[in-house]
Amino acid sequence: MPFSAGVLLGVALFGLLPELAEEAGAAFSILLAAAGYGLLLAINRYAYPVCPTCAHDHDHGACASALHGFALPLIAAAAMHSFLDGWMIAASQLAAPLGLRLAVPIAIGLHKLPEGMALGGILRASVKSRAAAVAWCALAEGTTLVGGGCGLWMAPRLGSTWTVVPLGLAAGWLVFLGWHAVHEEWRQRGARPAFLSAAAGAVGAAALQRGAELWLR
Repeated sequence: MPFSAGVLLGVALFGLLPELAEEAGAAFSILLAAAGYGLLLAINRYAYPVCPTCAHDHDHGACASALHGFALPLIAAAAMHSFLDGWMIAASQLAAPLGLRLAVPIAIGLHKLPEGMALGGILRASVKSRAAAVAWCALAEGTTLVGGGCGLWMAPRLGSTWTVVPLGLAAGWLVFLGWHAVHEEWRQRGARPAFLSAAAGAVGAAALQRGAELWLR
């Protein structure tokens, strides 16, 4: 989990934000990222945790107990989260340089592995059968494709400049998800393993972006 969180942070800090700063200016890029971070923070705090693996108020060690009434809001939050993931991937493919076009989907894919396991585990404790848990999990994660499709559908109608805003917001979303996942690991296992793994993931993301640009240029 902290490694995949570090990959998200690396993509945002060493990929998205520097490219956006060149395109739209540093101040506007930071403002967009702050808006994206604040949006997920507000949803996480006042609506529902958008990331089941990094929710501070959920005891993941108690997932084996019945979580009555937990499934519906969790599915809705996970579906929205996945929709935004797909939107991010579509935006990166349309406007970002080669390194980011490769790094963003890989980073999101890595993050979805522990996210999907956590979502499936919590849903299994929230619904009556394993088949229902798998089906709801697939539906929630499948909205990634819907988000990507919507992003690609909107691009010809709005022009290429539309991608600046979602990419800026995406940088804030990635920072939010990455930081909260690292913080959750920090709480459970201590600072050293959490930050070492996260740093390895961030360095790997930066190397992936730059390596792809040099190799495929």
